[in-house]
Amino acid sequence: MNDNNTVSGAKPILIFPGGMPRSLEYMQKCRREGQAVIGASSLALDASQEKYPAWLSLPFVTEPEFDEALKQAIAASDIGGIYTPNMVVWDYLNRVLPQLAPGVTLVNDSPANMELSGYRTARQHAQTLLAQPLPLASNIASKPSMAALELAALFRHADVIPGMCDHEKFCVLCEIARRSPAGDIVEIGSWWGKSAFILARLARCYGIGKLLCVDPWSNAHLVQNDAQGMVDKVSAQVDAEEALAVFEMNLLPYNADHVNYLRMPSTDGAQHYRAQREVTTAAFGTTRYAGQIAILHIDGNHSYAAAKADIEAWSGLVMAGGWIIVDDYIWPYGDGPQRAGDEFIAAHRDDIDVAFVMGSALFLQLSGRVTEV
Repeated sequence: MNDNNTVSGAKPILIFPGGMPRSLEYMQKCRREGQAVIGASSLALDASQEKYPAWLSLPFVTEPEFDEALKQAIAASDIGGIYTPNMVVWDYLNRVLPQLAPGVTLVNDSPANMELSGYRTARQHAQTLLAQPLPLASNIASKPSMAALELAALFRHADVIPGMCDHEKFCVLCEIARRSPAGDIVEIGSWWGKSAFILARLARCYGIGKLLCVDPWSNAHLVQNDAQGMVDKVSAQVDAEEALAVFEMNLLPYNADHVNYLRMPSTDGAQHYRAQREVTTAAFGTTRYAGQIAILHIDGNHSYAAAKADIEAWSGLVMAGGWIIVDDYIWPYGDGPQRAGDEFIAAHRDDIDVAFVMGSALFLQLSGRVTEV
C-alpha cells in the first residue's frame, strides 16, 4: 500500500510479534483502513517480514536489552500504539509501557479475553436459553433440553460460520427441535451453511433424522428482482463456487453420514426427493433419507414466485407434527416470503396447529399432512 493512502496524522502501530496469525489479520485490517503499521519480530529470519510495509527487529522480551530497544524503536519510528496477540508479551507491555513510553498504549485487549470472548458469550447464551426457555405451544411433547455444555458448543461453532441466522431464530430452532417428530430435515437455500450446521447438530442431538440441503449455488438463481435492486447488486458480487466450498468446509467435519446436498433448484430437488431416497456427492458420500420431512426450512430465492414455488413443491412432504419455517418472512427488501407464507396459512388453516413469527422468520407446525398442489 502506498504511504499516501495512510490515515492523515495517524501514528504507525507496531505489530509484535508480526508473524502470528492474529498479527497478520490485524495488519491486513489496518492496511485496508489506511492505518500505518510496522511489523516486528525477535527471530533472525521471519517469513512474515515481506508482508509488511516496514519492519523492525527486537530482542526477545525475556532479554535484558528488550526494554531499551523497544524504547528506541518507539522514538525513532514515532509509534503511537502496539498490537500484540501474544499473551506473555501483552502482559509484560501492559505493565511496563506506562513507564517505558508514556502515551504509547496497547491497542488491543488481553489476548486471552479476545480469544475466549466468543466462548464466554456462547456459554451465556446457553445458560439464558436454559433458564428462560421459550414458551412454545406444540402438539408434540418436548424432549429434555441438551446439556448446557452441548448447547454452548452449538452456539460457539455456529457463530464462526458466516450467515444471516439471527439469535432469535437460532433459539427457536433449538426449541422446535425438541418438539419435532422423527424424519428428514430439508433446507432450501444453504449458501455458506450457518443454519444448515445448526439444523444438522440439532438433528443429531435430538434424534430427528438426516439433513438434506437443496441449493443451486448459482449466481443466476440469486437474482430476486428486489424493488430497489440492493440485494441483487450485492448478490452479483459473490462467488457461488466459493460459497459451495465454504458450505462443504463448514459441514464436513460434523458429518456422521447424516448430511448431504443437492446442487439444483428447489423444485428440481423436490422431484429428486420424491423419486429416490439416496443422495450422493463427492464431499459427503451417499446418504439415504426417510422420505418424510420433520422440519422444512425455506430460505431460497425471496421473490414471491420463487418462495411460493418452494412452499408448493415441498410442503406436501411434511409429516403431521412437522414444522415449516419460512425465513425472512419479515424482509426489508420485499414481501415475497410473507405473501407466500400468508397464502399457505390461508389455504391450510385446518392443517396448522402452531403459527408464530420470531425474529424475521415464520414458524408453522402442522396438525396433519397438507394436500399437495
